[in-house]
Amino acid sequence: MSGIGGGHEDVDIDLGGLFRAVWQRRSRVVLATLGAAAVAFAAAKMIAPQYESETRVLIESREPEFSGAGQLPQSGSDRIFDESGIASQVQVLRSADLIKQVARNMKLHELEEFDPSAHPSALSDLLVMLRMKKNPLELPPEERILREFNSKLQVYQVEKSRVIAIAFTSKDPKLAAAIPNEMAKVYLSLQSGAKLDSNSEASRWLEPEIANLREKVREAEAKVAAYRAESGLLPTSETENFATRQLSDISAELARVRGERANAAARAEGVRAALADGRAVDTLADIVGSPMIQRLKESKAALEAQIADVSTSLLDGHPRLKGLRSQLEGIEAQIRSETRKILASLDNEAKVGQLREQQLVQQLNSLKAQSAQAGEEEVGLRALEREAAAQRQLLETYLVRYREATSRSVANATPADARVISNAVIPALASFPKVIPITIVAAFASFLVSCVVIMLAELFSGRALRPTSVATPTVAEPAPVSAAPESASNVPYEASVAAVEPQSGKESEVREPNAAEQDFSIESVADHLLGHGVRVAVSVSPGGDEGSMAAVMLVRLLAEAEQKVVLIDFSGSVCPTRLMAQSPHLPGITDLLAGEVAFSETIHADRFSDAHVIPRGEADPRMAMRGIERLQMIVDALTNAYDLVLIECGQADAEAVAKVARREGTEIILSAPSVSEEKIVEELTRFGQAGYRDIVLMTGAGRPGPDFPDRRAA
Repeated sequence: MSGIGGGHEDVDIDLGGLFRAVWQRRSRVVLATLGAAAVAFAAAKMIAPQYESETRVLIESREPEFSGAGQLPQSGSDRIFDESGIASQVQVLRSADLIKQVARNMKLHELEEFDPSAHPSALSDLLVMLRMKKNPLELPPEERILREFNSKLQVYQVEKSRVIAIAFTSKDPKLAAAIPNEMAKVYLSLQSGAKLDSNSEASRWLEPEIANLREKVREAEAKVAAYRAESGLLPTSETENFATRQLSDISAELARVRGERANAAARAEGVRAALADGRAVDTLADIVGSPMIQRLKESKAALEAQIADVSTSLLDGHPRLKGLRSQLEGIEAQIRSETRKILASLDNEAKVGQLREQQLVQQLNSLKAQSAQAGEEEVGLRALEREAAAQRQLLETYLVRYREATSRSVANATPADARVISNAVIPALASFPKVIPITIVAAFASFLVSCVVIMLAELFSGRALRPTSVATPTVAEPAPVSAAPESASNVPYEASVAAVEPQSGKESEVREPNAAEQDFSIESVADHLLGHGVRVAVSVSPGGDEGSMAAVMLVRLLAEAEQKVVLIDFSGSVCPTRLMAQSPHLPGITDLLAGEVAFSETIHADRFSDAHVIPRGEADPRMAMRGIERLQMIVDALTNAYDLVLIECGQADAEAVAKVARREGTEIILSAPSVSEEKIVEELTRFGQAGYRDIVLMTGAGRPGPDFPDRRAA
């Protein structure tokens, strides 16, 4: 909308006129479109075609099946290439050394396509002479080829894979396919060669290290042997030395001797007890086992048999019978004597065992001392053995690595960690230019430009502009209508606002509004607040919730204009709180005035815009009004953070508004949609009598405001 000064009227854009103008000049548009399409088609046909082909390489571990003698087979999944590893391989493929190697292999310096600067045009020579262009021949041929090569090369990682694509563009389709294949070949060769170099370097490094370790192992083992000989720790097995083995043998012998001594003493005691008790000793094992006793027993048995035989024919006093009996007594005496000898033998055997035990105990004590000393000396021996074992283990590890590196130093033993999965083929179709798409795009662009040019010409000439009709407000006879009570309805309401500024005095005067203000629209009030830089405004709604809803719409309209706006709900029906806040039970201005909550806890976001709202709150209004003096400090603090602070007072009178509108420059807004003109005039007069000079009137969208007599007195 534009305004023309002095009796000017607002104008609008005639969209129908714009389209009619384009349709009237349709022949020009068609000719321009066809001409642009023809030019684009011809230009695309004149451009030398470019062909593109692509090779794809899969990055994976390709270790040989057996990496060395005695090694287990390795799988390709043992090594994982992450995103950074694949990106590094992309940079290797774009490296200057690899490209130079490809250029030398394919003799690209002989092709004019890769060194166009070698044959400059006359215009290029003129620009160089005028110092408007740097002489390209100053660069070495390799650098010129490298720069041209890079401009035609594309190397990228295929998304979410370990595949690298090598794409090349050239005027020659065969060359476009040959170069990516050659790059892949050189890349694999360089990777394999790098592995061979690594293995060769490892072999060269390991050779002196192995020789040095062998010498260290020999010295360590020699120290172990010398220490063992010096300390007398001669080994008898893997876990024992001479001292511990001898101690073990003596202990076993001592236990055996003690057992034999105890056995001999027990046998002697048994024989002695049998003799003392007068019991027959021929039942004892030692007596029965004696050969002498056995012969005496046999002689005794023979004599007893003779005595029994002779006693049948001879009397007891017969000399022969007496002689046999005397012999029998002599044999019994010999048996008793022999028994005492056996007892003495057993006692001697026990004494000998005791003496042997004493000797063994002395030897055992001596060996214990030697064994303790040997244990202390074994600490040093074990330290030397550990050192020798560590050196030996390290030597064995180096030997294994050396054999593995040597086995991989031969050709084809270490393949590159990549393989070609798709070779480039000779392309049959050119990748550029795409004649048909270029022609279509050029035709469409020409059509749009032609239409835009025609529309702009119509706008600047004024032919596409039409005046907007402004409804002339009429004087309406005010009818006495009582103010509608404040309702709690939540029915959506589409409201507009309009601005009127009555002059203060005994009779409130209203200033002459311009044409934009006579419709009392929401946009007019928003423009008024923005244009005058109003920071604090107080809204009074004599009609109840409809006026509060209009204030909410005003706040949201200002928020859409990227203004930082906050609304403080002082209404009795908490209509703004219900419309804007997430819940009607949030802490608000009454809680803040009562000192029950922190300042930051009362500010909440609007549900449908970027504006903010401070709800009415849950505290007792009477208690909150005791702290009304703090409201001015709260408003001042909010003006530091917001462009506009709007206080919605609902159906408040002038006396109540005076308590909240103490800040200088506070704008009073009378939000009165669906309110009679008589009521509006009455409210304006009441505020004028209270001393308010400027009042902004809002009457709602689609409803004209009151027509004041002579535009002077309400």
